[in-house]
Amino acid sequence: MAGRAARLVLLAGAAALASGSQGDREPVYRDCVLQCEERNCSGSALRHFRSRQPIYMSLTGWTCRDDCKYECMWVTVDLYLQEGHRVPQFHGKWPFSRFLFFQEPASAMASFLNGLASLMMLCRYRTSVPASSPMYHTCVAFAWKMDYFCASTVILHSVYLCCVRTVGLQYPAVASTFRALLLLLLTAHVTYLSLVHFDYGYNLAANVAIGLVNVVWWLAWCLQNLRRLPHVWKCMVVVLLLQGLSLLELLDFPPFFWVLDAHAIWHISTIPVHILFFSFLEDDSLYLLKGSEAKFKLD
Repeated sequence: MAGRAARLVLLAGAAALASGSQGDREPVYRDCVLQCEERNCSGSALRHFRSRQPIYMSLTGWTCRDDCKYECMWVTVDLYLQEGHRVPQFHGKWPFSRFLFFQEPASAMASFLNGLASLMMLCRYRTSVPASSPMYHTCVAFAWKMDYFCASTVILHSVYLCCVRTVGLQYPAVASTFRALLLLLLTAHVTYLSLVHFDYGYNLAANVAIGLVNVVWWLAWCLQNLRRLPHVWKCMVVVLLLQGLSLLELLDFPPFFWVLDAHAIWHISTIPVHILFFSFLEDDSLYLLKGSEAKFKLD
């Protein structure tokens, strides 16, 4: 036990200099995984493992090696806690208690609830706002992207939505050109991360930069129209809340009860924010529709 504790101290001191995560560099973890694979992941042992593995685990791609990594992760975590050391990460992630086939159950549930809230608000929006509203199709497209695409796409589309609302209604050509530019930026961003190098620091910096543009643009428009449009306060609250809640993504701590981490808390916290934002979109679309109908009558 003393020898293991000494290795833990050495690893803790060298963590900043070495690549990978501290937990999966621990010799106890590596030896455990190696022995588990030799014992369970070949020949008749592998057939026995597959025969007793729940069907939902095999269908979602959990392999014998994955199971060994999961079990050995907790062996290593227990050792760290016994020796009074901080819980380490494994392969770039904190240890989570698995539920069914979900490695991060709280984040998965929060993502589902986020998507459900967006879908419900989309249905309400499509019911209450006629398709003739100037912002209707842009808002509907934004809702679908919130459900199915990555954070970068959602932020870029929010920037585009702001462009349409502030400039594009008067100058559609400007909005079309800006949309093409954003699509080019998104394509370059995804191509670089997928085919060249997945750089977490670059991805975070890019999303923060785009997020700042989104926040400043929306806030400037909100402040300019706050007295004239009574529903604008909703947009302002949403922008400020999202900016504050995004700080949760920058926090780095082991999950509470091995389930709830900063990412899951962020997902859960943004559910009411999405509802408020759709309420703003609904009010604003109806306001624009009323204005366009009044203009049509005057003409």
